[in-house]
Amino acid sequence: MTSLERPALTLELAQKMLATAYEEARTGLAEGGIPIGAALFHRDGTLLGSGHNRRVQEDDASVHAETDAFRKAGRRRDYPDCVMVTTLSPCWYCSGLVRQFNIGCVVIGENENFYGGHDWLRELGVEILVLDDPGCVQLLAAFTHEHPELWHEDIGL
Repeated sequence: MTSLERPALTLELAQKMLATAYEEARTGLAEGGIPIGAALFHRDGTLLGSGHNRRVQEDDASVHAETDAFRKAGRRRDYPDCVMVTTLSPCWYCSGLVRQFNIGCVVIGENENFYGGHDWLRELGVEILVLDDPGCVQLLAAFTHEHPELWHEDIGL
């Protein structure tokens, strides 16, 4: 089934899903990490798994928010009926995860602080919703201002 055959995700449901990812981002910040959160949902709104960027906490460059949420969701046969929700536009690594497993939709809290690979995903038929959430923008902007070296490490600058 392609994204054109599925009903569009409602803004109301997308915002409810984003609240889970946002709380994960706040948890990551409280742990001394980078405040990016994510959650994987079934398209009907059922939470499958949530997580946050744990690169600092686990001393592991591969634990981005999206990968943490994906791992916590457990194994499925397929993912086209899933929604990856992230507080920030996904980097190329996380965009590759969405592509590799054919996740059908990505909800993005914001793309002002970092503009990742979501245009590429859209071109591949993934439904993309950018919510321009002020809380997501402010949370990461404050962090990047206070910890530019850690932010640059995270995004490969």
